[in-house]
Amino acid sequence: MNNAESPSGLPASVLLQGRFEGRSAFATLVRQAFAAAAEQGWREIIICDATFEDWPLGERAVAQSLNDWSKSGRTLTILAQNYDEVIRRHARFVTWRRTWSHIVDCRGSGPVAASDLPSVFWSPDWVFERLDLVRSTGVAGPEAARRVALKERLTEKLLRSTPAFPATTLGI
Repeated sequence: MNNAESPSGLPASVLLQGRFEGRSAFATLVRQAFAAAAEQGWREIIICDATFEDWPLGERAVAQSLNDWSKSGRTLTILAQNYDEVIRRHARFVTWRRTWSHIVDCRGSGPVAASDLPSVFWSPDWVFERLDLVRSTGVAGPEAARRVALKERLTEKLLRSTPAFPATTLGI
């Protein structure tokens, strides 16, 4: 795979515009989004999901894309109801997060219902939102109106969030 290809073999710059359906399509979209972020140098990414249990965050390809993306001046904000599933299912991501804790801000939504948190990937250039978590269906695209509306919703949720998922835990 060359640098211009995503884990699926498609050019990372060719991201979906429109609807997606199914867990496989969703996982592919997440992989492609992180690959595009690395390729195109997106400075800010926000991801949000109640638990991230079905995101492919622990996969080698995603970890490599995150390593390629990680540079000074970049930020990744993560919002979840809790991080138990991230710790349990995504060991590579947990290790990456520990290494790059200075550019990663993990937030907890607190006692908000899981259904009140959107399942989204936001960047200044492109976004996706899963509208039906059971069927993993949703929409993706670079449209400015979609990006602005989603950023406003995420900002509202982030303002009510608290720091969560520390990179390290200190013992006495």
